[in-house]
Amino acid sequence: MSRSAHPAGPRHGEVIADGHYTAPATDLNLLDAKIWSHTVARNADGVATVAGIEVTRLAEEFGTPAYFLDEADFRARCRAWADAFGRNADVFYAGKAFLSRAVVRWLDEEGLNLDVCSEGELVVALAAGMPAGRIAYHGNNKTTGEIERAIGAGVGRIVLDSFQEIAQVAHIARRLDKRQPVQIRVTVGVEAHTHEFIATAHEDQKFGFSLAAGQAAEAVRRTLGLDGLELIGIHSHIGSQIFDMAGFEVSARRVVRLLADIRDEHGVELPEIDLGGGLGIAYTSEDDPAEPGAIAKSLLEIVTRECEASSLTTPRISVEPGRAIVGPTAFTLYEVGTIKPLEGLRTYVSVNGGMSDNIRTALYDAEYSVALVSRRSDAEPMLVRVVGKHCESGDIVVRDAYLPGDLAPGDLIAVPATGAYCRSLASNYNHALRPPVVAVRDGEARVIVRRETEEDLLRLDVG
Repeated sequence: MSRSAHPAGPRHGEVIADGHYTAPATDLNLLDAKIWSHTVARNADGVATVAGIEVTRLAEEFGTPAYFLDEADFRARCRAWADAFGRNADVFYAGKAFLSRAVVRWLDEEGLNLDVCSEGELVVALAAGMPAGRIAYHGNNKTTGEIERAIGAGVGRIVLDSFQEIAQVAHIARRLDKRQPVQIRVTVGVEAHTHEFIATAHEDQKFGFSLAAGQAAEAVRRTLGLDGLELIGIHSHIGSQIFDMAGFEVSARRVVRLLADIRDEHGVELPEIDLGGGLGIAYTSEDDPAEPGAIAKSLLEIVTRECEASSLTTPRISVEPGRAIVGPTAFTLYEVGTIKPLEGLRTYVSVNGGMSDNIRTALYDAEYSVALVSRRSDAEPMLVRVVGKHCESGDIVVRDAYLPGDLAPGDLIAVPATGAYCRSLASNYNHALRPPVVAVRDGEARVIVRRETEEDLLRLDVG
């Protein structure tokens, strides 16, 4: 189920004739299980808890703003994806969504593989003990040093993204006396039903080899003809935050057709295809993502059907859920500061964070939900815009939502589904200190990425 990036009005509200909004139909004290991690609840006083810990206690101990990541929920989602695809497929967690050494250890323990797309991500993965053979290395502009490091470490696959890179990886692999497994990333001409900026499979973009223009076929020819490279498959990724499986069906059909063409021209049946990630999560109650089991069933059926039609052996399938695993497992906790009513419009609620800890609203017009979590309130709802403290009019965390009308400075509010990309894209804009990531599980909380300090800022400023 997809929805517009610019709805007519705020969630749960309905526009009426004078341009104002009706109150939401739901109780603001309810926390929709669809958009919060599995252990989030409210206690008898209305204080939200995660893994049995009150958010008021978390705020006192770790400060705000802070990201709180539900470890049990994260692990459960890892297992759900692994179980859904089974032994004949591979699940690669996309590290760009959020990566830390603790997360890498959880992935390893739960049996998932890891997709990285930078030397920094590779460093974290190796430092945390992820076996290099279970790492895939992506990127459209890998440097010589990055390729040397990846091949030297023994990564399980490198995803090739340009003709220059094909020759470069082959040269480095031969010099290191290695035979490097590789996949070729193709653009299949499918524009996913998503925001233009995060749809990555249409022709006019920086990733991969065009299928329609014949670049993909030429990339296969060159790769098969070079010592040092072992072509193991084709990689495709059609976008992000996708709810409609139709794009995957078209993409799979075109990738399988390429496999058949490779067999016919070269007499080789490639053993793997990677269908990428990009599957959506629920940021609001209106979002309706599919469960991993349904997604796996659909993708496996699509590939099997298309391979049978082309008389191909069904290849091993890989998928790369990142957001779909970590996104729902975390929320960001803020303290309310300035509250500024604008008569006839909305009330602006400022928090002690903003675009430095969640740039996605400004970058993609992303939508989020928000809730008062430090107490219960039966006050009438008010239409709000949650904003940060940065010197930008676009410093918006939640564009339109409802919060209780008695909201006051010092209250704690939380934005769910911030596990993916929020910390990864965080910045020091206005010299803000990036928040910590705190893992919670079974009544205990521990920092896995510490809060930045003033000393951290000054240590880099050597002038």
